[in-house]
Amino acid sequence: MQKTPFLTKEMAQAIIKDIPTPFHIYDEKGIRENCRRLYKAFAWNKGFKEYFAVKATPNPYLLSIFKEEGCGVDCSSLSELVMSEACGFSGSDIMFSSNVTPEEDMKKAYELGAYINLDDLNFVPFIERVTGVPETVCCRYNPGGTFELAASRTGVQVMDNPGEAKYGMSEEQMAQAFSRLKEDGAKHFGIHAFLASNTVSNEYYAELASILFKLAVRLKNRCGVHISFINLSGGIGVDYRPDEPTNDIMLIGDLVRQKYEEILVPEGMDDVAIFTELGRYMMAPYGALIAKCLHTKHIYKDYIGLDACAANLMRPAMYGSYHHITVLGKENEPCTYKYDVTGGLCENNDKFAVDRMLPEILPGDLIYIHDTGAHGFSMGYNYNGKLRSAEVLLREDGSHKLIRRAETMDDYFATFDFSPYHFKTK
Repeated sequence: MQKTPFLTKEMAQAIIKDIPTPFHIYDEKGIRENCRRLYKAFAWNKGFKEYFAVKATPNPYLLSIFKEEGCGVDCSSLSELVMSEACGFSGSDIMFSSNVTPEEDMKKAYELGAYINLDDLNFVPFIERVTGVPETVCCRYNPGGTFELAASRTGVQVMDNPGEAKYGMSEEQMAQAFSRLKEDGAKHFGIHAFLASNTVSNEYYAELASILFKLAVRLKNRCGVHISFINLSGGIGVDYRPDEPTNDIMLIGDLVRQKYEEILVPEGMDDVAIFTELGRYMMAPYGALIAKCLHTKHIYKDYIGLDACAANLMRPAMYGSYHHITVLGKENEPCTYKYDVTGGLCENNDKFAVDRMLPEILPGDLIYIHDTGAHGFSMGYNYNGKLRSAEVLLREDGSHKLIRRAETMDDYFATFDFSPYHFKTK
């Protein structure tokens, strides 16, 4: 089975005249259409808002697209807050979900008027001391145990065992936090939880919603607080493999609605807004890494060496994640060659694919690595002195725009600007 690139060989060749490979490219049309599908799926909830997870793809040009589509941003660090501020986000358009939070980060979130999502009971006295308690505040819940429903076909999970995760509070801690925050003057409360990553089950969000809706009822009754919103966070996955099912966002939204009407409405909580913090779902299918074959090698196995490496896309090396590969211009050729597709790092896990059946690949061929729009560029690094690639936006009219230039050696050596060493970069 195949996946269809949003970029043709001819389009890629035109871009390469301006911007050499490797580069990450994003499909503006696909991003906008996906935003609108999400909002349609949750239109039944008048307060619904998506807070795009900035960590997935931190680029101001992309954040501006999300802003135009009515989304907010989910930030977890000072840098993400500063980038979001530069794009015009402030106040309730920002959700600040952080852990092990430095004072400087918390102060910036408070200054911007962001919704602050507290990860730990000890963060209550922390914000009392550092910023003061805002009128609206959120706490992150961790139910402990395991979350079996979220098992993915690929077996690759970042977090499906909440009891082993460092995030969030127990229910008892949530109650203590809400009670103390109420005494401190908080008037409106939010509940947040993230239990599993990249689920390919339409039932995940409804199951999570059921857990959080029932928790909201218990906390409202126990603490006498107004639950203003429930943040279902992320976890809706994408079909990285061509034989995987595609999540049905309209069905997902309707299943959450059914739980809302079953659990919250009878308790008089029909004013609770539903929030999401999707990153992968919003961006992964709408991004690709474009690379060029530099070398082929034939020893005990057949290798294809690209000008991209794990420094451009870490997920396969870090998690063993699958990313589909298309050889541009050879989409209809038979996949009769078995290759390991590699980068040039001095690490043997620097492989985008192992024993992958593909068409014959020759030096100069253009390689399209699918579904890199989230946690692709953002997880890049400089091992072996590799430089981060450019980012490109494929605009709705078919033109392209550079939205981040590639790093240069001057960038790489910039943090030695205080030193006596001179680096001959040109």
